[in-house]
Amino acid sequence: MPVNAAPDTAAAVGPVQRVICLCAQWCVVCNQYQPQFEQLAAQFPGVEFRWVDVEDEEESMGDYEVETFPTLLIAEGGEARFLGPVLPQPALVGTLLKRLIQEGARSPDAQADALLQRIVNSQR
Repeated sequence: MPVNAAPDTAAAVGPVQRVICLCAQWCVVCNQYQPQFEQLAAQFPGVEFRWVDVEDEEESMGDYEVETFPTLLIAEGGEARFLGPVLPQPALVGTLLKRLIQEGARSPDAQADALLQRIVNSQR
């Protein structure tokens, strides 16, 4: 589900367009992290933040198995920049976003772009 990002002047983010948190309703860590994720969204008003329950979106997940929660998929347009587990710490994720913007890194995970497309298409 999309997380509404309230406008804020704290951060200008440039090209990163999506931050998708892959989670599960049964995951205690994810449930504790969700309010912090929503607060992080407010710091990056130009970025679409989404909270995706992997069990509710099994079809979108395809063959991709989330092994550690929470896992983030960060993308610019149709290209994945990062796909992997993160510590549920908003400051760490904020730093990761800023570095991806500066470096223009691309995810080495071959499944990342396909997963991104399935998630984006399923939520239209």
